[in-house]
Order: sequence, then structure tokens, then C-alpha cells
Amino acid sequence: MNYSTIKKTAVAASLVAALGFAEHAQAQTPTVFGGRSQYRTWSIGVQGGITSPNVLVGGQNGFGQKVGYFQNKVGEYYGLTIRKQFSHLFGLELEGNRGRIKTYNHDVSGPAVENSYGARSAETSVNWAGSLNGVFQLGTIDFLRRENAVNFYAKVGLGVMAHNPVQFANNDFTGAEVYNNKGNWGDEVFGDRENVGDRDHRLTAFVPVGVGVKFKLSEVVALNLGYTMNFTDDNLLYGPVRFDGKQKFSNVYGGLEFTLGSRDKENLTFANPVATLYDELKDPSLRNEVEALKQRVSTLEGTVDQLSKDSDGDGVSDKFDKCPNTPAGTPVDGSGCPIKFPEQVAQNNATQGEYYAPIQFEFDSSVLKTESYATLDKLAKEIRDNNSSVNLDGYASAEGTEAYNMNLSNDRANAVKQYLVNAGVSASSVTATGYGEENPIASNATEEGRVQNRRVEIKVK
Repeated sequence: MNYSTIKKTAVAASLVAALGFAEHAQAQTPTVFGGRSQYRTWSIGVQGGITSPNVLVGGQNGFGQKVGYFQNKVGEYYGLTIRKQFSHLFGLELEGNRGRIKTYNHDVSGPAVENSYGARSAETSVNWAGSLNGVFQLGTIDFLRRENAVNFYAKVGLGVMAHNPVQFANNDFTGAEVYNNKGNWGDEVFGDRENVGDRDHRLTAFVPVGVGVKFKLSEVVALNLGYTMNFTDDNLLYGPVRFDGKQKFSNVYGGLEFTLGSRDKENLTFANPVATLYDELKDPSLRNEVEALKQRVSTLEGTVDQLSKDSDGDGVSDKFDKCPNTPAGTPVDGSGCPIKFPEQVAQNNATQGEYYAPIQFEFDSSVLKTESYATLDKLAKEIRDNNSSVNLDGYASAEGTEAYNMNLSNDRANAVKQYLVNAGVSASSVTATGYGEENPIASNATEEGRVQNRRVEIKVK
């Protein structure tokens, strides 16, 4: 494999990689800085410039440029571009051009061609040249509050061109033609003209490699300046020559690029993520939102601190603690009040006689239940027989206001007292006291617990 083939293979592989990158970016990155839909991504351009048979990387063209035979002569070159931008880093461009490439020989002797007639100048007409290019954005610089910008780019592609070289016997391209194969391309023969084709132009593959810079003139128009080296797969770009090898040429161009779409959207070509991030950080409205958010967070933290404050350390915050200052280690319910277990109630109510279970009441009621009569009759008999006294402690569950529940607990204790008095117990032997929501024996967070808290406890002395 020769050097030219290796070079073409490497360039073609680069182009395939670029196309693969575009497809991968489109498949794997559905959004670009908020989504491509918020940008303008299509553009068209017109351009014109000049050509030269030389390229910056040096080397030798078919006329022996390296040894000093043929010299540069500029030719015109112009065309159109259509580009789709996939991200702020990469786009695909379809480019079409036409024009002429010229060169001439200062030396009177001139190089001899294979058929032994001399040529002192050559002009290659490019009827058309089309290529698909991958365009890589190298960087964008913004000026004047983002109203103007400069964008640097590089491109590489693969294309086909139709051309016809003509060689002349003099230096001004007006003398006798010593070589012109127009109308005979197809079966190229280097000596006689037998068995030739019938095409006016020769088709040649080429690889454009270039760099450029764009100046943003407005939201729609940009000035585009660039330089492209074109490496062809042809040793007849300038006709039959003395130095056989693949030919090349370059073109310098300038033009205007027009972005399509709504002006309300930003041009993705000139999108600068770093500058956008800087603008957002400096945006007064964003800063105000951040400060407001900080204030809301501070307020929320204060509220959380207030809700979580637990002065007596019983695990219930002060805001919901109905029994503040509970001794450390005391088991409490959901309202922060001590839990009284059945054995504790039994101890509190222990007497010489029997233990009496609390008298239960319905919700928002101080009316005795009929099932309580038997217990109260037994209690009344014990007090009369033993000349005892009794304390009746009334309680209520946590529904309603504390003042209301205090009155309700008093009514419940007095309802039990009245029953005992009616059963022959001296009123002076019975003390009835209401304690409202205090000292719940179960959680007021459930209905089952609230039922147990609607009670009158009996303490016989």
C-alpha cells in the first residue's frame, strides 16, 4: 500500500468517525443545553474566492512545483453550502463549488509531457465539485454582551469533482492548446486518441481539509472566511504531466452565511456554553431567586427547630406536648402524658376491699352506662359497711377544647357521686374532681385509646 492510499484511507476513516459521532450524539444526547429545539440549526451560505495549485503541507504537484518549473496562478472558485448543526461542537455540511485552477511556467524550455509536446501553462476547469463535510467547532468568543461573536472551525470531508484540464504552449493561457481531452473522457489514453470515451469532464474523488473563522454580523448573517486543501485521487488534474502522482490544490474563500428559522431562537453555531453559564450566574433575576430561596430555607429551618424542640426530653415536641415537664424516663403517649398501666391503676385504687375498674362513658357524655350500675352498687355497699370514703377522678379524651373537657370530666365525676349518694352513701364521704384531658391511660391518637380515656377512676380510702 503506497503513501497516497494510506493517506486517503486515514482521511476517509476520519470522516466515517465524524459521521458516527454525529449519529451517536443525536441518538445518545437528545438535549443540547436545554434541547436543540430552542436553537436554529439550519443555515445556507454563498462563497467565492481563488484557487492555487499549492497546499500548505507542501509536496509536489504534477508540473514539478517543487523543482521550480510551473508557478502559481490564481483562478476563481465559488459555490454554495447547506449545513445542519447537531450541537455547539459538530455539524454536517453539503458543499458545492465550481471554478478554475491555473498554473504557468516561467522557464522557456518547460517540462516535456509524455507525448513530447511542450506545455508552458495549464488551466483546469472545475465544472462542479460536491462534498459532504464534517464541521468541528473549535471555539466561540463573545463580545459586546453577546451581541457579536467569532467562531473558529475545522472541516474534513469526502467529495467528487468533474473537471477538464487544458494545457497551452505559452504563459498567458491564450495560445495554442497542446492538450485538451474534452469530449473524450471515459477511457483515458496517454498517447494516441484511440478508444477514448465521450464525456466532457473527468470524475475525480477528493478529500477537502480546511479551517476557517466566522464573524457574527447579526442574528441572521455571519461573515465566513476559510482556507481548504483539496487532495485528489487523480494524476490528471492538470493533464498529462512529467511528474506522475496524485494532484492537489487549495482555495481561499470568503462568503456570507444565513441562518434559517425564527429570530427568537439562538443560532446553535455561535452557542457558547461557558458564556451562557456566566450570564446565568450574573443574571439579577436568578440571583434574586436564589436569595429568596435561601430565605425560604432559613424560615423552614426555624420552623423545623421549633417543631422539634422537646424541653422535657420525653420524645414529644413542646408544640404537641399536653403534659410538659414530665419526669425523665417516664413512659408517655403520643400527647406527651404518662402512660398508666393496669397494675399501676390497681395499686392506686388498692384498699382493704376490692379493686374497682374505672367507670367508662360515651363520647361527649356524662350519662352513666347501665353496665356500670352493678359496680357502683357494690362500691356503695363497701363504703357504708366500712364507713369508708372515696375519691372520684373524672377524665375526658382530647377532642374539643381543654376548658370544655374540664367541665365534662367534672360532670362525669359528679354523675358517679350522685349515684352513690342515691345508694345511701353520705355525700361527705365522696369527693368528686374533674381533671380534663390530664393523665390519659392510652393514646388519644386512636379511637381505641380515646375510649379508655373517657372515664372516672375510683380511689377508696
